[in-house]
Amino acid sequence: MHFNLAFIGFGTVGQGLTEILLDKKEMLLEKYDFSYDVVAISDIMKGSVYDKNGLNLKKILKLVKSGKKLDEYPFGFKGLDSLATITDTNSNTIVEVTFTDVKTGEPALTHIKTALQSGKNVVSTNKGPVVKQPNKLLKLAESKNVYYGFEGVVLSGTPVLNLAKYTLAGNKITGFKGILNGTTNYILTRMEEGMSYEDALKKAQELGYAEADPTGDVEGLDALGKVVILSNVVLGKKLSWTDVKRKGITGIKEDDIKKAKSEGKRWKLIGSAIIEQNGSVKAKIWPEKLPLNNPLAGVGEALNALTYYTDELGSVTIVGPGAGRRETGYSLLIDLLDINRKMSD
Repeated sequence: MHFNLAFIGFGTVGQGLTEILLDKKEMLLEKYDFSYDVVAISDIMKGSVYDKNGLNLKKILKLVKSGKKLDEYPFGFKGLDSLATITDTNSNTIVEVTFTDVKTGEPALTHIKTALQSGKNVVSTNKGPVVKQPNKLLKLAESKNVYYGFEGVVLSGTPVLNLAKYTLAGNKITGFKGILNGTTNYILTRMEEGMSYEDALKKAQELGYAEADPTGDVEGLDALGKVVILSNVVLGKKLSWTDVKRKGITGIKEDDIKKAKSEGKRWKLIGSAIIEQNGSVKAKIWPEKLPLNNPLAGVGEALNALTYYTDELGSVTIVGPGAGRRETGYSLLIDLLDINRKMSD
């Protein structure tokens, strides 16, 4: 299939995907019969540009990395806003990677709905819309005979959603348990080495793992959204933010770390959901002391991991990065290649 891509948002993640597409263009064509042009880009800070024949991505990347706006690209039409870029260009697939409020899902939710209603595929790394309306959006995509992919919303490029959907097909998945936030995992790793919580947080901020306001990570809000997504998409339940018990890592002290060590255990911030016998779901984000023989206990640094509980295989664990420029960009490629397979069948 030939993809005419339009980027809505062109920050770190969008640029990461663009770099991958450039680096792997020949391989993608030869191995997967995947070809593409990026015909439009719209970014609230960087401006917009549209050329129905395709943009020169090397020039685009050079432009934005030098701090210039897309308006300075020498060719194409300028001035389209995000919605016009979706509806009024010859794109057939929208890459939605805007800065979005995870609780309201906006502006990504409007972008995705508009694209699907216009008969265009969407791939996105925005959690908000998947927390708010996953089933509605998937049904809308199906009704328009297009595709909505969001692999990157849980563990970035580590394919936990595709693992459940394809590789574990035929299994009944009864729950999951995992390290869903790399920032907190990094902080706990450093604390086990002797750092204080404050110093470990500062180091995480210096490395770019934690924001200036780290509340979303250290209080478990980021992981909470991922538990909701996994519960709704993989377990087929209907959870909201308020259905998940939450406690972050700010209460864990150096003495707690030492005590866990003496017990042969290790602290991790764990997101989990288990289907009870009556069909209800018990979901939470909570610090847990794990025995060292637990697969999740050995996952350190900023890595993430997820264990699925299945009826045929028992527990299955996947470990990988949960953030990063190229890693998150790669999650979009996973979805694009999935569309390519479906359209080629």
